[in-house]
Amino acid sequence: MADGAKLSKIAENLNLKNFTESINLDDIEITVADINRPALQLHGFFDYFQSNRIQIIGMVEWSYLNGKAEEERVAAFERLISYEVPCVIFCRDFVPEQSFLDLACEKGVALLGTERGTSEFTAELIYNLGYELAPITTIHGVLVDVYGEGLLITGESGIGKSEAALELVRRGHRLVADDVVEIRRVNTDTLIGTAPAVTKHLIELRGIGIIDVKSLFGVECVKDRQSIGFVIKLEDWKKEKEYDRIGLKDEYMDILGKQVVCHSLPIRPGRNLAVICETAAVNFRQKKMGYNATEELYRRVRENMSGGANI
Repeated sequence: MADGAKLSKIAENLNLKNFTESINLDDIEITVADINRPALQLHGFFDYFQSNRIQIIGMVEWSYLNGKAEEERVAAFERLISYEVPCVIFCRDFVPEQSFLDLACEKGVALLGTERGTSEFTAELIYNLGYELAPITTIHGVLVDVYGEGLLITGESGIGKSEAALELVRRGHRLVADDVVEIRRVNTDTLIGTAPAVTKHLIELRGIGIIDVKSLFGVECVKDRQSIGFVIKLEDWKKEKEYDRIGLKDEYMDILGKQVVCHSLPIRPGRNLAVICETAAVNFRQKKMGYNATEELYRRVRENMSGGANI
C-alpha cells in the first residue's frame, strides 16, 4: 500500500479551490481511501468517528449548519476540526464563512471547495483516492492497449519487447509504457498500469536510441493508463522444450496478489509478434464473452468420435 497521497495532488487532480491559502497542501497526507460526511458529527455524535478521513460538506450538512444560530454553528464546526481531520471539502460552490476559515487556519485544517454536486464529486474522489493509495509495484516490460485490452509484454532485456510494441503502434494500437510499467491494484479485480513520468510516451530501440511515440505517430497512438487484461511472456525458443499448442489450461502470473492470464511465447525468426499479439487480444476478449476455441475443438472431436462409433 502506498504510504499516503499528498493533498496537493488530490486537489490538483480534482481541480479543488483552496480557501485556506496559508496552509501548504504539500504538508498534508491522506492515508485512507474512505471519506466521511459529518452530519452526525456536526450534531455532536463522535462515537466510531474516523478522523483520518476527508470530510465532505454537502447539501445536508450545509443546510443543518445554516439552520443554527451563529454561535452554535461555529461551535459545531470547531468540534469537528478539533479531531485533526486532514481537510474539509465544501461541495456545490458552498463558501465557508470567515469564522470557519479562522478556526481552520488556527487548527491547520485545510478547507477546500468544488462547484460539483456532492454525489458526483464523492464518487470521483473515492476513485481518485483508491488509485493514489493503491498497492503499487513496477515490472520490467511493455504495456500496450490492443483492441481495448491491456497487453503486458514481459521477457528478458533485448528479446524484442519494444520492437513488438512499436509494430503494434504502427498498426494502430496505443502505447502506455515501455521498459518500466508501474502497476496499481485499485480494487480486487483491477490492475492499472502507467508509465513513470520520465519515460512517458518514449520507447527505447537498441541501435536507434530513444523515440518519442507521441511526436512521431500522434496523440492517438499513446495512452496514459490502462487496465491490464493479460500477459505475454517472450522467451527464446528451445528445441528441447515442450510448448503448449492447444491452450486447454491457462497459465497465470501473480501481480500484487491477482492472478493474470499469462501466455509464454517462444521467439523464432520469422514469427510476426505484432500479429500474434493482436490475435491473442481478440482471443482473450472472446473468452471473456464466453467463447473458447479450444473447447469448441474438443466438442467437434467428441461429436466426430461419437458419430464414428455409430457407423
